[in-house]
Amino acid sequence: MKNMYFMIVGTILGITLYKSEAASWFRIYEMFQFDSFHMYGIIGSALVVGIILVQVIKRSKVKSFFGEPIKIEDKEKSFTRYIAGGTLFGLGWALAGACPGPMYILAGAGYWPIFVVIFGALLGAFLYGVLSPKLPH
Repeated sequence: MKNMYFMIVGTILGITLYKSEAASWFRIYEMFQFDSFHMYGIIGSALVVGIILVQVIKRSKVKSFFGEPIKIEDKEKSFTRYIAGGTLFGLGWALAGACPGPMYILAGAGYWPIFVVIFGALLGAFLYGVLSPKLPH
């Protein structure tokens, strides 16, 4: 039953992102060409809402939907790891035309070539899992 709630919320999020054109390759291309504010507006508003909600959760000790206390640990401060990871993520996003969330939305919408990108993303995540003990963190 718990997974059904996640499926419903994920489906609503997918429909919202698809209808707002956040999963559109053309919108992502426009963003990387600095031709349109559309994606920057979506990402910026999500960032602002996220910051506010995280602060509310941290300060008011909100409990989850299932009654468990929500505890958000502070992240390790490291400039290099975030620059390297963000650069790799951005390059992959620009080359594929989709970040991880919209990849699955595009697959659900019937864009079959995205399965090549999903396979590459899963392979990259697997290789990271295998190589992570040897990588500098």
